[in-house]
Amino acid sequence: MARPIIGIISNSHMISDQYEVQGAGVINIAAVAEVTGGLPLMVPADPDHVHIQDLMARCAGFVFTGGRPNVHPEEYGEVETAAHGDFDRKRDRLALPLIRACVEHGLPILGICRGFQEVNVAMGGSLYPEIRDLPGRTNHRMPPDGTIEEKFALRHAVTFTDGGVFHQLMGAREVMTNTLHGQGIKQAGARIVVDGVAPDGTPEAIYVEGAPGFTMSVQWHPEWNAADDVVSRPLFEAFGEAAGAWDRFGEMRPALKTA
Repeated sequence: MARPIIGIISNSHMISDQYEVQGAGVINIAAVAEVTGGLPLMVPADPDHVHIQDLMARCAGFVFTGGRPNVHPEEYGEVETAAHGDFDRKRDRLALPLIRACVEHGLPILGICRGFQEVNVAMGGSLYPEIRDLPGRTNHRMPPDGTIEEKFALRHAVTFTDGGVFHQLMGAREVMTNTLHGQGIKQAGARIVVDGVAPDGTPEAIYVEGAPGFTMSVQWHPEWNAADDVVSRPLFEAFGEAAGAWDRFGEMRPALKTA
């Protein structure tokens, strides 16, 4: 049986400041291929070249990956400032409407870091430009020094809602995660349920209430060591099961109730 195709939303990069490319992290590709049981398909984040209806007709699910550029604040009704960082307006134009279409039709989505923030913005929510500048918040950014293993190391706990979707999936109310983000949820979007938070109150795990399909999204990076990490693996496995159900039946049959 053919594996379900999982679209991995890519990011734009410049080689030698001249040559634009689209790319996705190998750890995202490996997580899809090795843990979800899907066939990874890198999706250029450019709506001038790929169209939402074509993608939805061919893919059984989408991973909205992390990325250095942030969602432009115009997408949630705020004015751009230096604190908002760099942007990728092409990805905004593809990812946000694609998320809304997937939520409406029940096509499985998994949001990671920037993808987590995209899900919130797509549903009408807003973002803080810099979490570490807020009173009482800690620095959630990637450590500037050290090996890649040290940068992706587990750094803080996330506590889930008792009996909630993430608690059910993980079998634990508290887990340890990495943290490599600067921005975070300010106002939760319509139907966005914050189901897990960091010790400083920063939202870390969400889903879309009443959505007919899988919509679990996380602010951390579960693609790192996804095959062996006790938190990452069940998340990707559940997403893979949802994508497999969509591929077989053309609809999502969630293992966990999300409404």
